[in-house]
Amino acid sequence: MAKNIGFLVCLLIMALDVVAGILGIEAEMAQNKVKHLKMWIFDCRDPSHQAFKLGLAAVILLSLAHVVATLLGGCTCMCSKEEFNKASANKQLAVASLFFSWIILAIGFSLLIIGTMANSKSRKLCGLSHNRVLSIGGILCFVHGLFTVSYYVSATATARDNSRHHDRNATQA
Repeated sequence: MAKNIGFLVCLLIMALDVVAGILGIEAEMAQNKVKHLKMWIFDCRDPSHQAFKLGLAAVILLSLAHVVATLLGGCTCMCSKEEFNKASANKQLAVASLFFSWIILAIGFSLLIIGTMANSKSRKLCGLSHNRVLSIGGILCFVHGLFTVSYYVSATATARDNSRHHDRNATQA
């Protein structure tokens, strides 16, 4: 059973990110259904409560997927370029995947928040058009899922390699 836990964690992370991506795209579609007036780059739009709820759910699920992957994957840190060059391929992949997952999280999270707040009940927004912000944030959720699963798999492989290495050294001593 313990060997299947990694597979289930990967499935959980991907499911959270895929659902977040779908909700972001659905929020964009709900936002496009409300009445709006467009002149050049300016857009006056009534807020969509449905788009707000879907966008908020997407933000929460994206955050939850990142937290699950980061906490269950463990800490994979490197302090210098020399340490990175000496590290195993699994550890290098873990660090690179974690780095890119944080960047994609920051961009996707920001886009989803901007789109969600544009649909807040207290706003009748007239200003620069926020076209496709929610759907781009939703698409980035899918990309985030790929990097976080890559991080989780490589971080757990690194931890397993380190424990085997320590076990081998303990039996030799």
